[in-house]
Amino acid sequence: MARQRTPAEALKNPHTYKLRRLRALTQYGFFALFLLAPIFNLLRFDLTERQLWFLGMRWSLGLDALVAGQISATDAAWSLVLRAFVPGLLLVTVFLGIAYRYGRLYCGWLCPHFSVVESLNKLLHRTCGKFSLWDKQRTPLANVPGISRPQPHLWPLFALSCLSMGFVWAITLLTYLLPPEIIWSNLWHGTLTGNQARFIGIATLVFSADFAFARHLFCRFGCAVGLFQSLAWMANPRALVVSFDRARARDCKTCDAPRGSACDSVCPMRLQPRNIKRKMFSCVQCGQCLDACDTTQTAQQRQPNLEWQVGADALRETLRQRVQSASSQSAPD
Repeated sequence: MARQRTPAEALKNPHTYKLRRLRALTQYGFFALFLLAPIFNLLRFDLTERQLWFLGMRWSLGLDALVAGQISATDAAWSLVLRAFVPGLLLVTVFLGIAYRYGRLYCGWLCPHFSVVESLNKLLHRTCGKFSLWDKQRTPLANVPGISRPQPHLWPLFALSCLSMGFVWAITLLTYLLPPEIIWSNLWHGTLTGNQARFIGIATLVFSADFAFARHLFCRFGCAVGLFQSLAWMANPRALVVSFDRARARDCKTCDAPRGSACDSVCPMRLQPRNIKRKMFSCVQCGQCLDACDTTQTAQQRQPNLEWQVGADALRETLRQRVQSASSQSAPD
């Protein structure tokens, strides 16, 4: 009889390792881009010059030239259409087109806020065994050995991390509006203006509170970018979904998670991945539930019960969910 693999051994699965590494690289890369974009004028709006910078170049809409009498009103109108409305429409179309097909892919794979959310989730779990201060009970991670026991001495580190990330976000957002070299110089020499100091102070408190208390709650209920992605995703029955093999639902009862299933424990949005699509409205397609399922089931020499499906397979899954939901609602109490 073949020996069952431990969760630690299952974590070495090449497929799940490649997925985790690819997602980590995209998150780290986009977070670095978020911090460095204003420094290299890749994208920012300078309030002092009233000037938009894009890819290191000044992006003019032609309005200043119109005021100076250098171009006609017709030329200014065409410049506004070609340099503002067309790029904006193209950006929104591509962004929602990707969301229509793949859901909140930006949130789960790129968003710098969500990257911080996940990092703080892991640190909080190490500290008290919970992913959120609002969780009623601890949530063990069956597929991550060695971190299920709370370490209360990490509370100061968690608080400092929230405060530090709030400060970083406040400084970075200010550099999107004012010249970065001036902000960093004033900060270094302690010569911030009153408005700069107030912005940094208030923004630091707001973001620190968000990272400490809200995190995934903001992502689920307060983020407009995530909301529009979810709406586009829900409108497409062929969009990428996490499919659950209910014919083998019994395998979930022997999942290694002490409470419920491993997939329920790891979701950073605190969702239940085996639920119907309507109740997975804020899924960010991070794949952690698939990773956890693959790890625990592989450790028991079984195939995972969760998988991504898109296109015709996703449509069949959506229709099956609708039939099941209708049957459960029509069933007598």
